[in-house]
Parts: sequence; structure tokens; C-alpha cells
Amino acid sequence: MSLYLIIMGVQGAGKGTQAAFISEEYNIPHISTGDLFRAMRTREDDLAKRVQEIMNSGQLVSDEVTNEVLRDRLEQPDAANGVILDGYPRNIEQAKWLETYLESRGAKLNSVLLLNLDLYTAFKRAYGRVQSQDKTQTYNFYFHDDVDCDFVVDQNGTFAPGVKATLKSTGEDLSRRADDEAGSVIKRIDTYVETTKPLVDYYREHGLLTEIDALQSIDAVKAEITAHLNKING
Repeated sequence: MSLYLIIMGVQGAGKGTQAAFISEEYNIPHISTGDLFRAMRTREDDLAKRVQEIMNSGQLVSDEVTNEVLRDRLEQPDAANGVILDGYPRNIEQAKWLETYLESRGAKLNSVLLLNLDLYTAFKRAYGRVQSQDKTQTYNFYFHDDVDCDFVVDQNGTFAPGVKATLKSTGEDLSRRADDEAGSVIKRIDTYVETTKPLVDYYREHGLLTEIDALQSIDAVKAEITAHLNKING
């Protein structure tokens, strides 16, 4: 039996961790639309060239082209028995296209996993994220006692206060991703709320939505997902 899934959740909800687990456990690829479009920059086929032209011009990629990019990925051999989609669909039109496409392949969407996390915790998980200089270790100054954090104020008043984080045990300076600044984090949360609510309502009405408390431990979330997927996968 094929297994077609969608995973949804605000930043910090653990989508990447859980999608990786599902991919390995059920032998289906984790398909992120963000990764698909980044991959298009290194390809030289006709579809990739069209996508490159759109992105280079600063235009938004249409639903039609997005669907075409996804179709291209879904028709790869490793996706023959299902996938877990992350970042798609982004609207009801894309959701309907996916339904029609899967029907054309004699398949269907089995479930939509919504990892629920309150927005304040989501903000802290993203804004507090720091990493070692070699990028092998990740911490969070809200949740790790070994991380010391100071807010550095720009004396000229030109920029918002920055964050300086160090590892107490070693004194190592920790770095942050540029897009984890407060304004960027809030913008991503706002975009998620705006685009996701219609989809949540849509899939709830179609009986496909399963909500999971992402405030639990990683293992507890895994256990809930496993129980649900084993049930629907028979």
C-alpha cells in the first residue's frame, strides 16, 4: 500500500525531525518544496531553466509551475510507494491539484499531520537558536542552561539590539543564522498562520487532519505519529 502524507507545523514544531523519522521508518522520501526549488538552480533541463528565469526575474512562481515541479519529483522512482510532503500545498488550489494528480495514479492522500505548537514557543525555538562555530552543535539560549546570552545595543541607535551568545563551559562564541532575527522570525510565523489556516480547515473538513501536540518530547511525538500511521496503513 502506498503512503502519501503531508506534514504541517509552524517553525520550531519539529517538522524536519519527524519527517526524517517517517522517511526512514516507512521508506518514503521527504519532499520539501524549498529543497526542490533550490535544486532547480543547479539543473539544466527545460523545466529548471523556466523556473530559473522566473526566480531570477523576482517574480512569484505560479501554482501551475509549482505543481509541475512537484509532478517532476513525484514521478521519480523512489516516490513510487508514497512521499511525505513538506511546504506543499500552500493553498486550496494546490491541494485540489494534488488530489486530482494522485487519483490519476490510482493513489490518494492518506493523512495530513499537523504538529501543533503555540506561537510563543515557536518564536523562542527559532529566535533562541544558536550553533557552534563548526556548525556541528545546536543550542537554544532559552532552553539550554550552558548557554549565556547578552543583548548588544547599537550605540548609534541604527539597528535593533543584537544577540551575543557563548557556551559557558568553554567560553566559545556561538553564531546565529541571519534569518533568525526577531523580525524575520515573526514574519515567518505570520506567513504560516495566514497560509495554513485555510488548509487546516480544508483537510479537517475532508477528514484527513490529525493534530499532534508538538510541545511533547521528540520521542512522544514519534510514538503518536507511529501509532496513527500504523493504523491507517493497516
